[in-house]
Amino acid sequence: MRIEFVATDERGVGTADKRRSTQIPGLFLSASIRVHPRFFFAASLSADLGKNTHLENCTASWDKWLVSRFLQCLALACSMALSTWAQWGGFQGGGEIRVSEDTRTARAVDTRSTGTPNWTNAAGFEKEAFTFARLRYDKDPMHRPIGHTGGWTTDLPDSDLNLSFRLQQMTSLMVDPDGRLLRATNVDLVHYPFLFASAPGALHFTEPEATALRKYLLNGGFLLMDDFWGEREWMNCEAVMKQVFPERSFFELPPDHPLYHGVFEIKAKHQNANVGLGIRSEYTGVTWERQDGKEVHHRGIADDKGRLMVLTLHNTDTADGWEREGESDYYFHNFSEKIAYPLGVNIIFYAMTH
Repeated sequence: MRIEFVATDERGVGTADKRRSTQIPGLFLSASIRVHPRFFFAASLSADLGKNTHLENCTASWDKWLVSRFLQCLALACSMALSTWAQWGGFQGGGEIRVSEDTRTARAVDTRSTGTPNWTNAAGFEKEAFTFARLRYDKDPMHRPIGHTGGWTTDLPDSDLNLSFRLQQMTSLMVDPDGRLLRATNVDLVHYPFLFASAPGALHFTEPEATALRKYLLNGGFLLMDDFWGEREWMNCEAVMKQVFPERSFFELPPDHPLYHGVFEIKAKHQNANVGLGIRSEYTGVTWERQDGKEVHHRGIADDKGRLMVLTLHNTDTADGWEREGESDYYFHNFSEKIAYPLGVNIIFYAMTH
């Protein structure tokens, strides 16, 4: 008997090289734990009696023994899984990873998909390039929202770098190939007019962070938030942004908003599924992650002149369309190409021209 634990993603592809196994002669039994991007486990089991002549004439009692041993092996496999994951540093749920505080750029973080493109700009023009800046934030230490909400590292680094590359391809903008990671209180924030926050269902600000972000936005900055689902996560995002703008409220963007009529003509608020749901949606038609997350909302906060300062993409995972573009031809053509990239490019075009 051989028990093996292999961590795989939603397509059944191994996510790490480490595996554990044990051998008991006569029976082959395997147990694998599949890891969904939204952090739930599915156990997959199989038993192979092979050609062992001693096992071909199993009696009822032997069958009972086999089932008993099978369940014991599953428990052992799960135990080994937890041990192995602890050695990896742990998976934080919602596509999160650990990124040290001194990591300054998305380029410094290892790819988590099919790799990221690289390019260079002419020397001396570094300060002229657009930079995709990502907001670091800490979750509320006193309260964790129900569900696997993700965090600031969700979809990092591939989403940042892939969108930056496509932006350079499809527009006349010169784009920084490295991106930037920084907190709201970082003094360098004033140099980056566009700021992206992932998974704002888990968003939390200290008072200094809320004050710094308010100043940044009123002085011309733009904040995009994406990949959060359902009413509970929306309520968290809305409450946190009330810290930043107590006197302002979100509004739903109308179809005639200039943001939808920039580089691309966008006529509807389509739902961009995560890559697992997106691939399966060819057969299931399901693109939402939660039952209360079927309707896509694009909500914003504007300044006194009507300039959009904050945009939230709720009940959609736009950044997965950037991050996972190379993992499936169907997903690329139906989500990345049709939904995620046109919207991403239009948002940045709007932010940089208003």
